[in-house]
Amino acid sequence: MKMSRRAKRMQRNHKRNAAKSVLNLTALMDIFTILVFFLMMNQNDSEIQSNDAIQLPKSIAANELKDTVRILVTKDDLLVQGRPIAKMGDIAKIEGEIIPALKKELDYLATRSPLPFELKEEGRPITIMGDKDTPYSVLKRIMETCAKAEFNNISLAVSQKGEAS
Repeated sequence: MKMSRRAKRMQRNHKRNAAKSVLNLTALMDIFTILVFFLMMNQNDSEIQSNDAIQLPKSIAANELKDTVRILVTKDDLLVQGRPIAKMGDIAKIEGEIIPALKKELDYLATRSPLPFELKEEGRPITIMGDKDTPYSVLKRIMETCAKAEFNNISLAVSQKGEAS
């Protein structure tokens, strides 16, 4: 059977165009890379990181941990958002109720995100995660410093021990 000119032309075009249909993965890899970085930067890390340096006090509190600025008080260090700010030995030597290194760091964090006027009275939220053996005088000084830096909405992190009887 003889092919028409149109059929021959279509067959040639199909052969010519079939070789050019190559999948370009560069754009797809760029999209996945951007997606991975976006998800890494915007992950919600409101779970308490496991830390063997502190043992949280037990409580029957039912509130969930919110994503706030976190102060971690270990036996040796004072950390804000995972960054060491001061040694506990140095805090004991400082005169007065305010811890200057902590105040400086909290003021810096406060300037990074301005507080809306409606929330001025309530204050900025902050969570203090302290070892259960941390002296109350140290916790009191930390809370006083937080209040001076306009972090008035203070929460203390605890481990849940079960249902109330």
